[in-house]
Amino acid sequence: MSIDTIELPLTAPVNLRDLGGIRVAGGSVRRGFAIRADDLSTSDADSAADLVERGLTSIIDLRSHAEATFTGRGPFGSMPVTYHHVPFLTSLEDATEDAMNQASFERLYVRMFDSAAPRIVQALAVIATSPGATAFHCAAGQDRTGVLAAALLLVLGASHDDIVEDYTHTGQNSPAIVERIAPVMGPLMAERGIDLEAAAKAASRPEFSPAPMEGLLAHLSREDADPLRRLREAGLTDGLIETLRSLAVV
Repeated sequence: MSIDTIELPLTAPVNLRDLGGIRVAGGSVRRGFAIRADDLSTSDADSAADLVERGLTSIIDLRSHAEATFTGRGPFGSMPVTYHHVPFLTSLEDATEDAMNQASFERLYVRMFDSAAPRIVQALAVIATSPGATAFHCAAGQDRTGVLAAALLLVLGASHDDIVEDYTHTGQNSPAIVERIAPVMGPLMAERGIDLEAAAKAASRPEFSPAPMEGLLAHLSREDADPLRRLREAGLTDGLIETLRSLAVV
């Protein structure tokens, strides 16, 4: 069967959460400001409509070109939602090293933060200018989504502990995530010689590790006294930071 003729099941996201309530400098993140999620392009119509009814106006798709081309925008394509494709990885090959070994992802996150810094700033600008809630997603809502969530929370003045705590919430959803993304990522990985199901079984662990996010934050702190330095060099301005804080913090 050709990858172009695969019929994809549409289901509710299983790793979707509002960043509202996370402690940041001066208060906490306002609910209905930023939402992180697993793949929204394969959402069922009811789940998509519910998000729009609750104030979603912008989607940032962090997936690669191959992933976004394969699934399109899903039900959101016919809804009043602005779509922004901001790929944090050029291709899936960029993430195939230890593809299912979550504990080893620190290198991926550091490399992504450095190489995708201009696109992180672009995504932050989208969030700052959205008239309503912005949802950002990749496939699992864990790695690329986790890096953007960490960047946003750093800009808002969250502590490393609170950023890591948000990241680890994905752990309880891991089995459901693997099952949900398999119809999309299975064929895409198979084209690249990776058996997703076998890799997932081989890499299964009883707990979700906070180490990759802890490693990224430690790296940013070691590199410079200002963990936002790389983003500032890529275009993050004081004005954008202040806009985000004024919109997000309550």
